[in-house]
Amino acid sequence: MKIIKQALFILMALFLLYFSFTTVRQIVVFGPEKLSLGESFFLGFLINLCVTGIFAFPGFVFPTSKLLPDNYYTIKNSSKLMRLYSILGVKYFQKLLLLFFWGKKANRKKFFDGTKNGLERFSYQSKQSEFGHLGPLFVILLVAILMVFSSYYLLVFFIVVINIIGNLYPVILQRYHRIRIGKILST
Repeated sequence: MKIIKQALFILMALFLLYFSFTTVRQIVVFGPEKLSLGESFFLGFLINLCVTGIFAFPGFVFPTSKLLPDNYYTIKNSSKLMRLYSILGVKYFQKLLLLFFWGKKANRKKFFDGTKNGLERFSYQSKQSEFGHLGPLFVILLVAILMVFSSYYLLVFFIVVINIIGNLYPVILQRYHRIRIGKILST
């Protein structure tokens, strides 16, 4: 059963890769087409969703965080990260996640059950989640740069704003979680 789930999730990621590539290619090849505000927002959201899914689906079934070295996940300057967390208002993003998704006790228990082993599992999950948002953060920025050269400025605006909220904020949040976890485990 596990192998079927792995194969299915890899197939979904490959489909999203194909769909993302063909969508971006069509926009660039047939452009510059005048896109409305709604069309630009929809395409910006769709591109972000699909590219993030390319990284997320494999992370649900494989330890993708191990593709980066362990020292990447070590927070070297926690005060800078805490300042960035505060300046960008990531705490409000976190509250929205709690309100709409993680507020359900069953959802939270999947990642932390209140034990020391649970903290270690939560740390692992934070690395998985960070990797699943870090990859798309950079790929989507490259797509946005490509769209600038095609004169899709409104589309680029939406791509970048959605990317910041959908990928940069989660990366900062996961790093923030590991600072807090580290403080607890070191006591």
